[in-house]
Formats: sequence, structure tokens, C-alpha cells
Amino acid sequence: MTAQKSVSEIMNTVIVKIDGNKSSEDAAMKMRAANTSSLIVVDSVGIPIGIITERDLVGRVIANDADSRRIMVKDIMASPVVTIDPRSSVESAADLMLQNSVHHLLVVENEDLSAVLGVVTTTDFANYLEGV
Repeated sequence: MTAQKSVSEIMNTVIVKIDGNKSSEDAAMKMRAANTSSLIVVDSVGIPIGIITERDLVGRVIANDADSRRIMVKDIMASPVVTIDPRSSVESAADLMLQNSVHHLLVVENEDLSAVLGVVTTTDFANYLEGV
């Protein structure tokens, strides 16, 4: 039997942030530029307050034929963020995602949102499972 992996071993350490007062158009452009499907939404002092994903943009802006320049990120983001410690097991992270019906977890130490270490997504789990 293989040793249990921790969240820190599968998390993505590239963290792309956006201010909650930016437009959903800004979010889409930032996602494209960073080649990512989600952004960490931060308040005016840089503390994470939510997550916005391509799915949010499609479901809440495009599908409603809304003006992406007028829809603010803070109005369509998923919030509050769900966090996990980097030493937690991959299995614990999966359980936490299921319990909270989320697809992204912020990895932080001691629940300190001012220092995000990474993000764990369902894609990270898929990649992990391919290697098992």
C-alpha cells in the first residue's frame, strides 16, 4: 500500500487573484491571460473573499446575456472560500469538497487567509488519481 499523500503534494501553487470590484469581463480576460479556469477574489487589502470560475462566468453572465462590463466579480463569485491545511490528506480534501459542494479549496496554514499557499481543484484530484 502506498503512503497517503498530503494536499501540499498535489496543490497548484500558482495563485492568480482579482479584486472583487473588477468586472466579469476583467475576470475573463485575466483567466485567459493566465491560462487558468479560476481566480481567487480578494478584498481591498488582498484577503481572499471568494473564487470565480469559468463556470460562474458562463452560468451567471453569458447564459443570461448580461453585460460583462457591468457585472462585478463580487456579485457572481462563490463565497465564502473553503480552506484546508497543506498537511491534510488528499482524502480529507476530497471529503471537504463534497461536504461543501465546491470544486476549489484554498490551501492555508492555521486558517490564515492572508497567506494562501495554493489551490486544490478537482483537476488536481484527477491528475493525482492518474498516477495512483
